[in-house]
Amino acid sequence: MKTVVITGASTGIGRAAAEHLASKGWKVFAGVRKHSDGDPLKQANANIQPIILDVAKPDQIKAAVQTVSKALGGKTLDGLVNNAGIASMGPLPVQPMDQFEQHFEINVFGLMRNTQNFLPLLGMNETREGKPGRIVNITSVGGRLSSPFLGAYAATKHAVEAITDSFRRELIIYGIDAIAIGPGSVKTPIWDKAEDMNRNQPYANTVWAEPIQKFADTMLQGGRDGLDPKIIGETIEKALTSSSPKARYAPVPNKLTNWIIPTRLPKRWLDGIFSKRFGMKAHDKKRD
Repeated sequence: MKTVVITGASTGIGRAAAEHLASKGWKVFAGVRKHSDGDPLKQANANIQPIILDVAKPDQIKAAVQTVSKALGGKTLDGLVNNAGIASMGPLPVQPMDQFEQHFEINVFGLMRNTQNFLPLLGMNETREGKPGRIVNITSVGGRLSSPFLGAYAATKHAVEAITDSFRRELIIYGIDAIAIGPGSVKTPIWDKAEDMNRNQPYANTVWAEPIQKFADTMLQGGRDGLDPKIIGETIEKALTSSSPKARYAPVPNKLTNWIIPTRLPKRWLDGIFSKRFGMKAHDKKRD
């Protein structure tokens, strides 16, 4: 039975991946932050073992590693899927620094500390039996394309893209692969949480009040119309099992218009598209 650890498994992509891999016969250690979040996962499939794992809490990571290590019985872990993350909307010029820093604490530093702690199980401890495992990091279209009002989120996903490439090039010594999956819009609760944060209109008294509302409406609609998270679960399985996996997968709805064309357009052109779409143009300065 192949084994995998998945962070952020209580909802969305993480839960879909846990259920999909378990249905394929994998033993899934599903990282959740509350015991109550693990109950539906256990009921969904007996191959899923929930573990308390908040990537912002080093003690929980170390305890999770011990639990998984004991279950492996000296064998290597086949996969680590770093999925846990947050997203909050806000214009960078006035977004509170504690909110900006929280994105990095979870999306980047949490991913780093989690990966470093699980690497011995993936094969850096060469006394373990079995083939080296693989790391799969869930990034985003935002890891390559920065939109307005998600600068903090995009910054962390850009960082994760770079971290994934560096891990892959360094861990070749141990035979451990590192792969990025950058989805487009997916039907997950992450954007509902962002909507909750924006509902109080924290930027209502700024020049970005109307543009950010238009942006929020666009993102929320995209989330509702986005890919089924099961598709991302299937992509994760491919990344973990392919004999020749890609370094990066991009499951994106309407891929031509949402990925291929935007990634090839000059940045100034994209600036203009964003400005027009969300109603942003330079203010005329009043002169004496």
